[in-house]
Amino acid sequence: MSRRLSLVVAAVVLLPGLALAVPRPLPPRLHPSAVSPLPSYIRKVEPSVVALAVTAPAEAPSSTRLGAQRAGSGVIFDDRGYVVTVSYLVLDALRIEARTRDGAVVNARLVGVDLDTGLAVVRLDAHGPWPAAPLGDSRDVAAGAIAGLVGADEDNDLVHAAAHVDGVRRFSAFWEYMLPRAFIVSPAIASWGGSAMVDERGQLVGIVSLRLGEEPSYVNMAIPLETFLPVKDELIATGRIESRRPRPWIGLNTRASADGVFVDGFNESGPARLAGFVKGDRIIGVNGVKVHTQEEFYEQMWRRRAGDTIEVVVRRAQAVRTIPVRSIDRTTLYRTSQ
Repeated sequence: MSRRLSLVVAAVVLLPGLALAVPRPLPPRLHPSAVSPLPSYIRKVEPSVVALAVTAPAEAPSSTRLGAQRAGSGVIFDDRGYVVTVSYLVLDALRIEARTRDGAVVNARLVGVDLDTGLAVVRLDAHGPWPAAPLGDSRDVAAGAIAGLVGADEDNDLVHAAAHVDGVRRFSAFWEYMLPRAFIVSPAIASWGGSAMVDERGQLVGIVSLRLGEEPSYVNMAIPLETFLPVKDELIATGRIESRRPRPWIGLNTRASADGVFVDGFNESGPARLAGFVKGDRIIGVNGVKVHTQEEFYEQMWRRRAGDTIEVVVRRAQAVRTIPVRSIDRTTLYRTSQ
């Protein structure tokens, strides 16, 4: 009896272990073709990226330089279908067509434009909720940081790059535009206008606006999201930033160099075109204040209000001339909402 009892006890003790030793099916594995080769921080924003095709009137002020048919990208930042993009893409837009990552074609409308920062909002005319990009704090981005650039080309193919931030600095451009803080990112992507810039966590921190430099060393300039988040609700509600007084604008194109800032041309609709400037004039003063750089020129001009007369002092050959120009609010020139 004791031997039988020992066998029973041994069976009771060993059976659970034997049960655990029974082979179990392996968990299913994804086929390599089903695994995205994109870094995770790029994949997080990918569903929110749309391709935008824009039609503006051929006679519109913006079409002279930008053309009537334009293409770029946008990023859904609100699940109601609001998309942030660059302002130059959608100025004067009569028709906007958006294509989503699954290939759907959706009509969109222009909601508002902020020409000071260079950003704009359009809205998808279809029911959501839409996949909104996670929004990050662009103020934390510093030189050397990892970044992802994600956009869509004219065929709605995804264009992307794993990149890094070369620098964070003030940026000015010839069309009376300046940002106190901009991101310089490399390598550049080919479809830059309105593309997403994300941080290493996949959070949206900027909108790519320009490609700078020369081949093969192009870089992208991205507008930090910190310029957009405080005013996005105002843009949605009113179509423009009414809480900020409009800057005076004269439509003077300038060229900056180590020798100073020079007149380089004119906006076709700007008051400076007929004011008496000559290409090559060196700008040395504004409203009685000496200036040496493009940035100083803008800073002094923007101390006044839209509608004020701006007195620009130029050196031409050996002569110094003062040229008065009645400034305007440039948002009055363009269709900035629908």
